[in-house]
Amino acid sequence: MLFDSYALRGTQLANRAVMSPLTRSRAVDNNTPNSLMATYYAQRATAGLIITEGTSPSPNGLGYPRIPGLYNDGHVQGWKQVTDAVHARGGKIVVQLMHTGRVGHVANLPAGAEVLGPSAEVCPGEMWTDSQGSQPHSTPRAMGAADIEAVVREYATAARLAIAAGFDGVELHAANGYLLEQFLNQNVNQRTDEYGRTAEGRNRLVLEVARAVAHEIGAGRVGIRLSPYGVFNATGGFEGVDQQYLALVKELSALGLMYVHLLDHSALGAPPVPAALKAALRAAFDGPFILAGGYDKAGAERALVEGQADLIAMGRAFLANPDLVERMRGDQPLNEADPSTFYTPGEAGYTDYPALAA
Repeated sequence: MLFDSYALRGTQLANRAVMSPLTRSRAVDNNTPNSLMATYYAQRATAGLIITEGTSPSPNGLGYPRIPGLYNDGHVQGWKQVTDAVHARGGKIVVQLMHTGRVGHVANLPAGAEVLGPSAEVCPGEMWTDSQGSQPHSTPRAMGAADIEAVVREYATAARLAIAAGFDGVELHAANGYLLEQFLNQNVNQRTDEYGRTAEGRNRLVLEVARAVAHEIGAGRVGIRLSPYGVFNATGGFEGVDQQYLALVKELSALGLMYVHLLDHSALGAPPVPAALKAALRAAFDGPFILAGGYDKAGAERALVEGQADLIAMGRAFLANPDLVERMRGDQPLNEADPSTFYTPGEAGYTDYPALAA
């Protein structure tokens, strides 16, 4: 089944293997995508669907160094190089919209931007900056009502720009402890207004963003990534997490979104997402369902045959193997990923992984 074609709402995919979003930090000039990035994504265009690295809809969301943005015309033109290159090779590609929220440092932000979060609580840990080395995360400014309204508009605008840039859709990154999950997660969201306090309140921002983006470009071009039980950026499980996410996904289902993309971090040492919750979330969403988290070919085939998902996303295997689909189809050995080059600028460990033909 992994190599069967699949109709993702109105988008025809050549197979059911999805390239996971992978931060690569190569947008070295004003957070603008470039020709090197176009080469990288085009090399991997045999994936059924490519989901790009996290891309900020706002200057305030550029918490990491050299991550791309999508909020001005330069970004649109840069991303158009990427989408044109992928489409020329028959691929499909959506952009992951990721606002880093409190996970950031002011040294990584453009002039006039600021670190924002649900509250003024600093995210534990440190952040790499090109100018100052590793630094503790900056103290965020707690978002008020006007800030929340502005963020919703920024996501909608970025979605419109994504379509102008030639993307086949967008994915809302509501996982891994970034801004949308900062509101979802009870361990981070300590607000006492209508965007906190209860499960319904914590779900509110994600639903407002999803509705605004769906209104802008059509729900059939909007996916979302979720990671209940993930622990990145001081999130983690909490009492009532299963019920909260079930309620969220039911509301997302009513919108008719492109897909739900569920990430299980247990392969990296986090608590697993319970199998019962995965099944319940799949049943709650009336549409395509993607699973991610440590899958190889055998695991992907098993999950598809058992009906656990419609598509399977893979990360590091695509990073290190531009021709991963061909390698899996022929049971060929895989290149090993080099973590030392995951986030460094330049071609090394990015566009120089060999394909079988080489």
